[in-house]
Amino acid sequence: MTYGFWILITNRFWFIVQEERFLNLQVNQRLLFLIEVAMMAALAFLLDLASGIFFKMPQGGTVSLGMIPVFIMAFRRGLSGGLLTGLIFGFLQVAIGNPSVYHPFQAFLDYYLAFTVVGFSGILFKQIQQSLGNRNRMIFLIILAAFIGNFLRYIVHVIGGAIFFAEYAPDGMPVVLYSLGYNATYMIPTLIVSAIICCLILLTAPRLVTRK
Repeated sequence: MTYGFWILITNRFWFIVQEERFLNLQVNQRLLFLIEVAMMAALAFLLDLASGIFFKMPQGGTVSLGMIPVFIMAFRRGLSGGLLTGLIFGFLQVAIGNPSVYHPFQAFLDYYLAFTVVGFSGILFKQIQQSLGNRNRMIFLIILAAFIGNFLRYIVHVIGGAIFFAEYAPDGMPVVLYSLGYNATYMIPTLIVSAIICCLILLTAPRLVTRK
């Protein structure tokens, strides 16, 4: 069922991208923006849900593919697209996902804020779009943007871990050091995987992030 929804959403998003010139004549630009955000946030949620089946840390955290749609929207629509997609993605995880929630503020940090800041990767969206014809520069910018988004999310998780999961730190280990190590175990692989896949996507289908 998840796979079927995934295919449906990606197909509809591709249709919007392919027919954007027609759609621009039919709908308001703000509405088109919201449709794209909603679809990519839903895709991010489904990818994250599927990723969690195979690997999940004891106190939360997965090597997730869910960040990829957030990056795509950030590269396509800039900060507004990336931040809003990340926020809705975090909301979906709390509302209908399988979140690891121990305190309301911890949920805010680990879901709403952590995935919203991923959208700051959109700070490089103009440079990425301008580099689509330059393979090496595009790859460099995508990796840099993915690092920015992942690093900001990592910092938020580290703060949440130091505040709410101190009891899990081994005796004598500083809580911040424990949180840095714990969150790095899934955030570093997530950075590598998401950067590679984003590069492959933009190399094969650059129109996903360009708009007329």
